[in-house]
Amino acid sequence: MRNGKPFIIAAPDSFKGSLSASDAAKNIAAGVAAALPDAEIMTIPAADGGEGTVAALCGDCIRRLTVTGPNGAPVDAFYGILPSGAYVIEMAAAAGLPLLGDKLEPLRSTTFGVGELMLEALRGGAKQIYLGLGGSATTDCGCGMAAALGVRFYNADGEPFVPTGETMRLVEHIDISGREPLLESVHISVMCDIESPLYGENGAAYVYAPQKGADTAQQLYLDNGLRHMADVILRDLGCDVSALPGGGAAGGCGAGVYAMLGGELTRGIDAVLEAKQFTEHIGDADLVISGEGRFDSQSICGKVIDGIARYTAPAGVPLAVLCGCDTEVRKAYDKGICAIFPIQRTVVPMQTAFKNTADNLRRTAENVTRLFFAAKKK
Repeated sequence: MRNGKPFIIAAPDSFKGSLSASDAAKNIAAGVAAALPDAEIMTIPAADGGEGTVAALCGDCIRRLTVTGPNGAPVDAFYGILPSGAYVIEMAAAAGLPLLGDKLEPLRSTTFGVGELMLEALRGGAKQIYLGLGGSATTDCGCGMAAALGVRFYNADGEPFVPTGETMRLVEHIDISGREPLLESVHISVMCDIESPLYGENGAAYVYAPQKGADTAQQLYLDNGLRHMADVILRDLGCDVSALPGGGAAGGCGAGVYAMLGGELTRGIDAVLEAKQFTEHIGDADLVISGEGRFDSQSICGKVIDGIARYTAPAGVPLAVLCGCDTEVRKAYDKGICAIFPIQRTVVPMQTAFKNTADNLRRTAENVTRLFFAAKKK
């Protein structure tokens, strides 16, 4: 309860193919309001650091900037600013797969433009940067990003260059003495939803580079390059990233940002909830409603709903999940989710389901709210 009124938090992820997290939250809120017109409803569009994180966190407070794209050509990127003054950056905005279309460059793509977005934030006075690592087209260990922020890389001949996946193996020395001074006064929260190491069979090259266009030979080549970068980072910077959980995120950017820019790796959803001050509100909540398009085993392994459950369960606040379809429900209950509600009423073609998502979400949210508060009265 808050101010003597029921208090409900709507905190869904996006319903891919149909609704953004923001639109999903609005439709859940509309359903709750239909059931409880006097309730106080808080909407927290959620994300885990991937595409859509800036929109979910910042709404209309989004600014655009032309930066270097993943293939070296200029792209129209964006970043967001929170009311607190913190900046939110999506790696995908400057180095994402969609920016390359069908012309993937697994060996040559760069994260330089992500560093340019970060530099813009620093020059804008940022003291806190939330950096989402999802959706990248790159496997350069964050070298391009670091280079844009003043880190220098040298080959065996002492010549400076900006490494890519193809040339990481040529790095003989890393010099951070010319790193952007403003980095000393900013906290970088690196949002990632995976715990993959930098290299090896579960690392960036073998698990994620294939979806970036890398064939078998290129995967081996990239993995060797990442191993080499780990060795150079350890020797020159005294930082061991070889087994860093999340080091393999975004083609090794997790390790790169951690070692070369001083970033702190955190679960994406934890950073999002921190930015939205979720913990300050959860104690007053009667009910939290989350959701996503497909609820499956990955949903309870560090993704949005799993992250929310790790806050609601200890607080004793019921968490209901609305989804387009569901599996793995038994394990979800063990995680502290009290109930899961598929929103589809009948079997329909996928495009029809996408079209009806908003209406079905409102209707289901209304019914869940009515059921919960009817039971609470007894």
